[in-house]
Amino acid sequence: MPGFGFGTWNLTGNECVEVTGEALRVGYRLIDTAKIYGNEVEVGEAIRKSSVPREEIFVTTKLWPNDFGYEDALRAFDESLERLGLEYIDLYLIHWPRSDKQKRQDSWRALCEIYKQGRAKSIGVSNYAVEHLKEALTSDAPPAVNQIEFHPYIYEEQRPILEFCKKHGIIVEAYSPLSQGHGLNSITVRDISERTGRTPAQVVLRWAIQHDTIPIPKSAHPERIKENIQVFDFELSADDMKMLDNLSLTH
Repeated sequence: MPGFGFGTWNLTGNECVEVTGEALRVGYRLIDTAKIYGNEVEVGEAIRKSSVPREEIFVTTKLWPNDFGYEDALRAFDESLERLGLEYIDLYLIHWPRSDKQKRQDSWRALCEIYKQGRAKSIGVSNYAVEHLKEALTSDAPPAVNQIEFHPYIYEEQRPILEFCKKHGIIVEAYSPLSQGHGLNSITVRDISERTGRTPAQVVLRWAIQHDTIPIPKSAHPERIKENIQVFDFELSADDMKMLDNLSLTH
């Protein structure tokens, strides 16, 4: 599983095809979409147009709660697969836990079946709290991934989930790792940016990586798409990490 991803939320039409293709061109290998994003067709088109072999691309899509239930989840997966124009999905996630425990469990049972069939190479969840993760861990196939919102401004809030996932071998993916651009102008982030010679976005993405998460930033700008992934040739100091952690206490 690649250690860095490209998010496609809010990208539609030809723009989605072009920027997803650009992400693949500059080195991204994890592409994240979802039924609710309304762009699975465009993401699939970008993958087919790319010169990167399919087996080198890790494709994630997600089950929306409107499709909860065993049969409905199986149908929704087939529809996502058809829209993407792919023979398999690398990672299929339950997008939100919602409140109906029985339907949530039935949906997970469907994902386990899809996984057994090999049509999803791995399965996981998104936005699951510790209570939901405990429930999922009692199933035949525990979730491989929990994708959560994760950035310095909610570090303390999300820390219990992060620690639980680490303890139980669940990979954490970080969506909105740049907090949709909010907070990149904070004095702390700017100070670290100036001292390291990196952009504020690179600093925050590196922070997420050093917390053992897989960041999935999204951008429609080619220069930022390229810039965001250039975070594997430097490290933040323990002091810098602590200062960024503490942003959640003052935000």
